[in-house]
Amino acid sequence: MNKYIDSIKERVHNLPMNPGVYIMRDEYGTIIYIGKAKHLKNRVSSYFLNTIKQPKVQLMADSVKTFDYIITNSELEALNLEANLIKKHQPFYNILLKDGKAHPFLKIDLRQDYPVVELTRRLKRDGAKYFGPYFGAVNGRELLDFVNTTFSLKTCGLNLNKGKIAKRECLNYQLGLCYAPCTGRISKEDYRKEIDKVIAFLNGETGYAKKVLEQKMVACAETENFEKAIVYRNNLKMVNLLNEKMITELTNASDIDILGYFTNGVTSVVSVLVVRAGKIMGLNNFNVVDININVEEVLTDFITQYYPNNSTVPTEVVFPVELGDLVESYLNQYTKNKVKITVPKIGIRKKLLTMAEVNAKEYLEKNTEKQKLAEQKTIGAVKALKERLNLPELPIRIEGFDISNISGTNMVASMVVFTNGEPNYSHYRKFKIKTVVGENNDFECMKEVLTRRLGELSGDDVSFSTRPNLILIDGGKGQLSYAYSVLNSFGLNIPMISLAEKDEIIFRPNESEGVVLSKDDYALKLLQRVRDESHRYAITFHRSLRNKNALVSELSKIVGVGKVKEMAILSHFRDINKIKNATKEELMQVKGISSKFADLIYDYFHKN
Repeated sequence: MNKYIDSIKERVHNLPMNPGVYIMRDEYGTIIYIGKAKHLKNRVSSYFLNTIKQPKVQLMADSVKTFDYIITNSELEALNLEANLIKKHQPFYNILLKDGKAHPFLKIDLRQDYPVVELTRRLKRDGAKYFGPYFGAVNGRELLDFVNTTFSLKTCGLNLNKGKIAKRECLNYQLGLCYAPCTGRISKEDYRKEIDKVIAFLNGETGYAKKVLEQKMVACAETENFEKAIVYRNNLKMVNLLNEKMITELTNASDIDILGYFTNGVTSVVSVLVVRAGKIMGLNNFNVVDININVEEVLTDFITQYYPNNSTVPTEVVFPVELGDLVESYLNQYTKNKVKITVPKIGIRKKLLTMAEVNAKEYLEKNTEKQKLAEQKTIGAVKALKERLNLPELPIRIEGFDISNISGTNMVASMVVFTNGEPNYSHYRKFKIKTVVGENNDFECMKEVLTRRLGELSGDDVSFSTRPNLILIDGGKGQLSYAYSVLNSFGLNIPMISLAEKDEIIFRPNESEGVVLSKDDYALKLLQRVRDESHRYAITFHRSLRNKNALVSELSKIVGVGKVKEMAILSHFRDINKIKNATKEELMQVKGISSKFADLIYDYFHKN
């Protein structure tokens, strides 16, 4: 029973019937759930009525001390706001996509004079064309290699916009793998025609590519270049594989996502069957942890995370149930073409939906034990950690800190964040030590870092402004005591511990004896992951800073290359070995580096 139920019901009574977003908080002010509602009063009150609820819903409701709400102009606006807030705060009880990977896409930026085909896992609203995602039997990297070898496109990073040219062709031109637009051997108009052929191929028209490959394979066989002929033969197999995935009842232009759903009442799975250009590209399964009331709400919240961050929005999305106009309006925000929402009863789309639902059921049944293990290592470890260390609240957000330097030089620190037992990479932060100069004093470095971090609790940075439930310091009692004094100076009541690497003993402030947990305890393993990750992140930053300083030092020896050009070269190459091995043409791609300066830099590294 919720001990704050009377004050909650009083607040619920005064809620409006407007659409909006509600934010549930526990007794420590931590956001534990974010939801949207068409009618705020009706929806929020449903959590606190004396009715039978699913255990996970009841557990969330019993944990609420208070809630905030934001009124919106429409339900669509509420859905958008909810998606942004969930992404920002990652509350403990909100829907979580599990096992979903960022699958690769092929990208073509037609704004370039001579576009290249790139492999990317991040979609941007930048005006470029994206094709994919590619997974299962269709490998994105292999498909990229196929496109480049079949169509002889430019693959280098040379900037050829505004008429820029190179002095000579690279080896790819000699091997017949590139038309060499860098030296003007193909016009912009003719190159664009080749790009159009690539776009047609990626849209499902494989006839031209197959014809080209057959011609190249025969030519190589006639000249007894059998090794290259084998490459073209393998590429032909990929074309045939793509053709085999064609669904005959669909048109070549069909881009469809089919969402199948299955639940056992505790955990749910959404299977996304991806059809592009009339071909089945693959199927991906997502474990969904949610506290929504019905499948309509589960799927609605699912798409706010799946689109547009993980996938392009196709021209049609197939669902097992009616979701209303809200979903269609939401998806139409992220595509130029109007999205068609379908709930099929018969025909090929119904067959594909059944295939997705069968896969969702099979995946859930086969992965129940695996999912339980994953939850033990993450959410289960968070709960266990609260019990083992007698913490006042669930350590939903754990921040780990570490220091890295060599003999007091290039001193840096890291802050890593684990949310719900998993790394929250977007909230990681790194620090250059400013107040400790010329001495190897980890205690003073940690004091500076924590002072800077805790001083930003009310700032604008989304990571710094989020209150941690537990702070982990790498080290023993000495490091912890020094760090804890900083926490006290701010008057903050945030649990803090340290973990000694040698004996894996957990120390708490003002306690002489440490806590020893079993090596198999998932609570200890979680702390070890946080500690090791903070160490890795600090070391990586230290090395990059050291390499940067070494690079600037080396460039400063070149007469005539000043600070501005040093930083431009550093920003472009980021590695001293890449500069040493760069050609004059590649050096000239750096902003501000003329032919004269390219000669100076090239001669310095190649003649000295």
